[in-house]
Amino acid sequence: MVKPPFFVQIIFGILGGIGAEMRNLMFMKETADRLFGDDYRWSVLAAGPSQMPFATQAAMMGGNVRVGLEDSLYIGRGQLASSNAEQVAKIRRIVEELGHAIATPAEAREILVLKGGDKVGF
Repeated sequence: MVKPPFFVQIIFGILGGIGAEMRNLMFMKETADRLFGDDYRWSVLAAGPSQMPFATQAAMMGGNVRVGLEDSLYIGRGQLASSNAEQVAKIRRIVEELGHAIATPAEAREILVLKGGDKVGF
């Protein structure tokens, strides 16, 4: 019914979910490796103050990241973000400093097997 490669979004720090602790990130990644082998792509999001540290760690581990005001209102300790764009710019700088490339929108759609806004009926 569902064919690989799978996309696994691992979420931390949400009420009722797994805690935002780095050992939990390692556990979830090891679990996905065991279940899916090489047949998956993964991404991390973490709520609140864990957003940037978790995104950074995921990038170091070869994963993808998600940031945005819907997950955290902050850009740094005690500092409110002015926009999603500010958070995206920060994590982009971090990811590029780690030596990783950022996917273009077209590349991201291809990786995630998405059709794009021009091909939907709304």
